[in-house]
Amino acid sequence: MSKLVAFAAIQGGYKVVSSTEGLYRKAMATYNADTKIGFPNTAYYLPVIYSLTGMKVETLEDLKKPLEFARGLLPPHIKGKHHLPYLGPLLDAGMASIFCYEIMEALRILEQPDFYIPEEDPDIEAGKLWVGPADDTILRKRGVEFVDGSAPGFAAMVGAAPNKEIAKDIVEEYQRRSLYIFCAASHNGTTLIEQLLDAGVQIGWNTRIVPFGPDISSAVFALGFANRAAMAFGGVKPGDYKKILLYNKDRIFAFVNALGDVGTEWGVAAAGCVNWGFPTLADTDIPEILPTGICTYEHVVANVSHEEMCQRSVEVRGLKTIVSDIEIPCAFGPAYEGERVRGADLYAQCGGGKTQCTELVKMAEMNEIEDGKVIVDGPDVGDLKEGDTFPMGIFIQVAGREMQPDFEPILERQIHHLINYIQGIMHIGQRDISWVRISKAAIEKGFTLKDIGVVLHAKFHQDFGKILDKVQVTLMTKKEDVEKLTAKARAEYKTRDERVEKMTDEDVEIFYSCTLCQSFAPNHVCSVSPERTGLCGAYNWMDCKASYEINPTGPNQPIEKGECIDPVLGQWKGVNDFVYKASRGAVTHYNFYSMVIDPMTTCGCCECIAAMLPSCNGVMTVNRDYAGETPCGMKFTTLAGVMGGGASSPGFVGHSKFNITQKKFIKGDGGLKRMVWMPKILKEEIKERLDRFGEENGIPGFYDMIADETVGITEEEILPYLQEKGHPALSMDPLIG
Repeated sequence: MSKLVAFAAIQGGYKVVSSTEGLYRKAMATYNADTKIGFPNTAYYLPVIYSLTGMKVETLEDLKKPLEFARGLLPPHIKGKHHLPYLGPLLDAGMASIFCYEIMEALRILEQPDFYIPEEDPDIEAGKLWVGPADDTILRKRGVEFVDGSAPGFAAMVGAAPNKEIAKDIVEEYQRRSLYIFCAASHNGTTLIEQLLDAGVQIGWNTRIVPFGPDISSAVFALGFANRAAMAFGGVKPGDYKKILLYNKDRIFAFVNALGDVGTEWGVAAAGCVNWGFPTLADTDIPEILPTGICTYEHVVANVSHEEMCQRSVEVRGLKTIVSDIEIPCAFGPAYEGERVRGADLYAQCGGGKTQCTELVKMAEMNEIEDGKVIVDGPDVGDLKEGDTFPMGIFIQVAGREMQPDFEPILERQIHHLINYIQGIMHIGQRDISWVRISKAAIEKGFTLKDIGVVLHAKFHQDFGKILDKVQVTLMTKKEDVEKLTAKARAEYKTRDERVEKMTDEDVEIFYSCTLCQSFAPNHVCSVSPERTGLCGAYNWMDCKASYEINPTGPNQPIEKGECIDPVLGQWKGVNDFVYKASRGAVTHYNFYSMVIDPMTTCGCCECIAAMLPSCNGVMTVNRDYAGETPCGMKFTTLAGVMGGGASSPGFVGHSKFNITQKKFIKGDGGLKRMVWMPKILKEEIKERLDRFGEENGIPGFYDMIADETVGITEEEILPYLQEKGHPALSMDPLIG
């Protein structure tokens, strides 16, 4: 490691700390010391500072302590001909700068509260390009993708490419590898984000190209996201800096790409990222830091060509990514799933209430279908004019020695994601309410309906090769054919739904585990039964059964129920034995049907969290999409932070949306009749099932009896409403006692 590296990084650290101290003095002279400060809608205060030191910055005065801490981290200046060729002083200078960059951004938000747009997507028409720090709702939603592996890591890109074509090429290569791209800083008067917009690339969380901010200080939002993931999903406690940094090195596969001239402020930021195990690769001739030390391989690598930037970055980080080699004219990958096809971009569409669009997967005999055959029966997009609508039926026939009819809905559910993975194609809905929008850009590249079949064939084999030997796809675009398929499909849907709905926990001797989230919450073991769907909402009992048969060594393992210890609370000896072993002794037992007495453990991926409301003798639940306050005094994000790291927390429990109306939902505590509050958005989503519950249980108008935020967000506010409506919870036995 050269003296030049150490000198530049340490000088950069002194410069950043001094600049931040000046900004702080100015703020103290302008505002009161007790002025509130922080990042919007997060329970993690200033997340880098909070996670590494445990310091809770809530007011302007609170910034003084971490700022002094940063000053104390600065090592002596490099003097004379000799220096100590160790990473330690650089890492300290880098960490000091990272703390200060976070303070700078907090001061920016105080002084310019509208600088960032706190949404998943920027408002480009209004000139609002920068989304700033992710709030906790986005963290929970996007963090799940780092749990299940659909997002293998992220590239933090600072600066700008020489031109928009190079910028587009590099970013799209990362998208093809399913990485997130976190963008910050500018070079030569422009930013990577502005180059991408000029090249017609959609940006925002939904396309995994996240425009954090225009300055190098906004790169700190990427590190804050990583540290919050460690706390939210891994259960690492604030202030445990060693675990936080090791967690990021071992589990959050990230790296930095520096595009443009690397000055002292960029250099010290790169040194700061090394603390996390995140290496920096630059396209310029800068001093390198090569093995060994903190990162898995090299720490700082120079002169990386733009053509090699992506491949070299994943190699240096030690990251394994898969690029799906599917022969279609459009790019393909999970990064395009959130891409929108808006009105100005639209060429043609089907479904969405304008025409019928139906999807069906059916098992066939081996000799009935031809593997890889894609049939387009009817007009293709080449026969359409811009703005046209058309009907479509997607009929997939599959055959295999290990294939079972139970697997049909699991395969069918993949259609939504896989079509969305095609760049320029947007898919919404499932079953017989699907909607496909095709962009002009896709048509210009040569997209045809056959490409949908090519994708479905390739990915079904890639993801479900153990059970499938043959996949044949038929795409129908004649109205009469689509109507016939729709009638057939609706009969199939009805049969499937009735079978799953009628299953009870008593019908089976085997439950299934799901340990996907253990990579983030090591003690969490999700047990899935017919009447207790997975907390994330993505897995029901049938899904887990299919998953196990497809992959016997995967995350969904069979659990023999064994002796029933408590049928009311839902506890079995076999489940307890499995949970004890799978949690490495951290959890000895839990109950399926109670949130009051030893409830199931909860991870950060749950769709909803229920909590007791003692004054109302009932319970509430809140879904992750609701960002407001709740009657238990905590937002979803706070609840998830308190009990979402794999703990069993009496009085709280995570669950799926569907589980709310399953018959054994908190049966041991009185069941769904206890539900007194939930967000309006959730209540409306499950209205039909709530109405059915009320009819079946002699509680007419039960939907209207449940309060929401329009009634109140405290127990005191909602209690009169519950009394007025005659809510059944008020006349039930005490919830506690």
